[in-house]
Amino acid sequence: MNILVLNCGSSSVKYQFINPEERKILTRGVVERVGMSDAVLRNKRHDGDEIAISGEILDHAIAIDYILAVLLSKNHGVIKDKAEIDAIGHRVVHGGETFTQSVLITDEVIKGIRDNIELAPLHNPHNLRGITACLNHLPDTPQVAVFDTAFHQQMPTHAYLYGLPYSLYRRYKIRKYGFHGTSHRYVSSRVAKLMDKSLESLKLITCHLGNGCSMAAIDGGISIDTTMGFTPLEGLLMGTRSGDMDPSVILYIMAKEELSSSEANALLNKHSGLMGISGVSSDMRDVLQEARDGEKQAGFAFEVFCYRIKKYIGSYIAALGGIDAIIFTGGIGENSPEVRAQSLHGLSCIGITISDEFNTSSEKEKIISAADSSVSVYVIPTNEELMIALDTMIIVGKEATQKVI
Repeated sequence: MNILVLNCGSSSVKYQFINPEERKILTRGVVERVGMSDAVLRNKRHDGDEIAISGEILDHAIAIDYILAVLLSKNHGVIKDKAEIDAIGHRVVHGGETFTQSVLITDEVIKGIRDNIELAPLHNPHNLRGITACLNHLPDTPQVAVFDTAFHQQMPTHAYLYGLPYSLYRRYKIRKYGFHGTSHRYVSSRVAKLMDKSLESLKLITCHLGNGCSMAAIDGGISIDTTMGFTPLEGLLMGTRSGDMDPSVILYIMAKEELSSSEANALLNKHSGLMGISGVSSDMRDVLQEARDGEKQAGFAFEVFCYRIKKYIGSYIAALGGIDAIIFTGGIGENSPEVRAQSLHGLSCIGITISDEFNTSSEKEKIISAADSSVSVYVIPTNEELMIALDTMIIVGKEATQKVI
């Protein structure tokens, strides 16, 4: 089965064309600067063939038209007919409390995604535009929505409620939702296979560290807590997001600096985090280089980033009542041995030690815990697109079976 996986953002459409049964990416690419006259599509086929096409791509419908044209291209494509696209899987950011798992897209599902726009106004509208464009281009091809929030929907009430009047939860659904669920689900399933154990028997902490960062406490395959909250702002220090802080701080700053709510929102989401503390960059690689060169603020940013991770590891071990493995993933989690080492430094008291040799090796997927560590520590590259493709294949397969029955 061939699955087209789409991730539609405000000004980009990332895509992969995958055969999930063979775990094979046939081609992948991105359309950047959607909505502008100088937009560009970059495509890389499984055999290394690459192409870049510039054009006036004014909306997501035109972007998907370009993507289909490349898939069907005589010289650069991988299929000869649209019918070879068996299904389409969409990354959808927010499912609220409406969606607890991936679903076949119907009119009712589209309405549900639209109803949750208020919870993700910067993401869900663009996800919907991608779905609508595919309905126009490929009306007979089944589509599946895979939600970032769905994996965390089994969190217990004590983990997702805030200390606010309960009436606000009932009225506005203000609660912890969590994000990066597809990534946390993938690496937790993958580590179970690497450990040759059932996922249901494991207590895991997954650390998705990139420009956006989140951790999850996973007990028997179920997310019982996660660091991101009502929005992706809560939790760890991130590239440009502040993470956890006293809510009174922003009220104080708003009064002192005479900031509007939108300006305060921009401060917390776009000018804080690694960028805010270091004053240098939101990229951990730049921060680390500046820290090595003696820039104190960059050093502070690195230390705060890793300290937050360590604190959550400790609290999640308590929440889980034990720990079998810790997994690092995401751009920073996969590629920064310094972050991994610092985040776990001093945790030998609870049985967590890593091997410097393993931690700094060039292998992408690896175990980095020392032989005497009672807790296994892994680095596992995330693969959200494969997870979306697998969900899509299973759901479309079930739907086809039901129709046959």
